[in-house]
Amino acid sequence: MPELSRFQGMIVKMIFNDVVQHSKPHIHVYYGEYKASVGIDGELLSGSLPLKQLKMLIGWLALHEDEAYAAWNKAVQGEHFSKIKPL
Repeated sequence: MPELSRFQGMIVKMIFNDVVQHSKPHIHVYYGEYKASVGIDGELLSGSLPLKQLKMLIGWLALHEDEAYAAWNKAVQGEHFSKIKPL
């Protein structure tokens, strides 16, 4: 699972061809023992994160929405995408 970004202890990843479980554009986030799938629009799709980290992630997604959608469009086609720099 390729890494999209890493900041504030969170690791953000995308899976190639990942349209089966969640058809909506999303990321996978890992923070310590927590893991979650979050839509690029900020909707929590599955899993959990502490509220502080979820809010931080939603803010990061808002700032990098265009880059995240561009990465998603490449990932679902099995293509490599560019990393997004942290906050």
